Amino acid sequence: MDISKHLNSAELDTLNKQPLYLQIALLIADKIQKQVLPSGTKLPPERELADLFAVSRTTAINAYRKLEQQGVVWTKVGSGTYVAQARDLEPLSEVPWPQLFTAYPKKPLASILRDMVSTPAPGTISLAAGMPDPALYPLETFTELFNRNIGRAAPADFGHIPTEGYNPLRRAIAAMLSEKGIPASTENILTLSGSQQGLYLLSKVLLEPGDYVVMEAPTFIGAIQVFQAAGARVLSLPCSEKLSLELLEDYLIRYRPKLLYMIPTYQNPTGRVLPEQERQDLIKLAKRHRLVIVEDDPYSDLCYGEQPPQSLKALDSYGGVVYLGTFSKILFPGLRTGYLAGPHVLINRLALEKQFIDLHSNNIAQWLVTMFLNEGRLDQHLTTVRREYKKRRDTMAKALQRLCANDIEFIVPEGGFYFWCKLKQAVTSQRLLQEAAKNRISFVPGEAFHTVPTLDKEFRLCFTTHNEAVLLEGVQRLAKTLTQITKKNKDKDNDAPPCSVWPII
Repeated sequence: MDISKHLNSAELDTLNKQPLYLQIALLIADKIQKQVLPSGTKLPPERELADLFAVSRTTAINAYRKLEQQGVVWTKVGSGTYVAQARDLEPLSEVPWPQLFTAYPKKPLASILRDMVSTPAPGTISLAAGMPDPALYPLETFTELFNRNIGRAAPADFGHIPTEGYNPLRRAIAAMLSEKGIPASTENILTLSGSQQGLYLLSKVLLEPGDYVVMEAPTFIGAIQVFQAAGARVLSLPCSEKLSLELLEDYLIRYRPKLLYMIPTYQNPTGRVLPEQERQDLIKLAKRHRLVIVEDDPYSDLCYGEQPPQSLKALDSYGGVVYLGTFSKILFPGLRTGYLAGPHVLINRLALEKQFIDLHSNNIAQWLVTMFLNEGRLDQHLTTVRREYKKRRDTMAKALQRLCANDIEFIVPEGGFYFWCKLKQAVTSQRLLQEAAKNRISFVPGEAFHTVPTLDKEFRLCFTTHNEAVLLEGVQRLAKTLTQITKKNKDKDNDAPPCSVWPII
């Protein structure tokens, strides 16, 4: 486990009479006591710990020795330093909870979604979480809608409602989708506690351990985690300039996958838009093999130039496309309101599964979103956020080009939330993240978006959460980090002994 993200808010007090090694030991012990670093966690080598706190290696070694004396950690020669087992740290609790848990996710970055939405350390600029700017949440509009309508609301609307969702909202969503060319009626809509719940429900009703799923690489972290947790075997479809339908068809013939998961419009994390012709060709192929396509579409309303092509669901000629949407990206995440559009038979089955989780999604949120849609407030809000996010995208693009062009390459996205960057120099995104933490800047390394090991040269930056001034400062900190890494690499090269030159015989 990379603990830099857990300690990047910690600062050593050089004026404190307490030795630096003891301050470091106390900081790590506190994280262990709070189970932020659970039993068995491998801690960084002494050299990395020293770099993290900008101290000498001797100081880092003394910190580990202090922890080892206290029985908090243990060292295995040739392997490293590990957090001690819980039974060595405190008396046995009444209930041995860790022994009762099912297996933890095996992916090294399994907790990254939770980490991304956590409050960043003071002074840290997080370009990690894909969130809209809280300053642009339409809270005044929602407050006005609530105050004006609560007195005449039907009490039954705030009791138990159908698991499929609040019927007026389902009708409003069906009408909204119809305007986008997606034929839908109320019975085709399932409201969700965020579209992530839709992925989970689909995995529960469609997948069994060992089933194959096709996913783009890279792709949305949450989808990877949901399908892997269901025991699915993931087949990767490279997210390149052109969709490889030949490879997909090979997968369909060889493995008979249960579904294909795609974000065709402003893809997360790359920002790619699948061209219209490729969408049509994909639908033809899927129809021929009766392949279920799960189309995740959180970003298509956030376009900053030319309108994107029609959704896959709008082109669906065989009833095999399941469409996921959410209000989290265009309104605000706290609504926890998303939706799924699909065949009536699928909606019924998903509703049966949903009732075991939350019976139905939040009534008040659904009631408010219904009024927001029915009164035509969405178009006005989208005009505002598109204008603002376009300015932020352009600001980040110019700053990256001016300050980081020698170190990274990127493509300016036409919509959505993200820049997908690739490192030019000899450094991994994981190391860049670790060094960036010292400059109070964070992002998501590319490894998180893949199901198989990669060269780890890519990373994602979100440009929507902060205003232009903060984005500029964030890019400056990133550029500073890249410069520092370049200097360290050069220093190491200069310190290396000269190579012997042998005569050619």
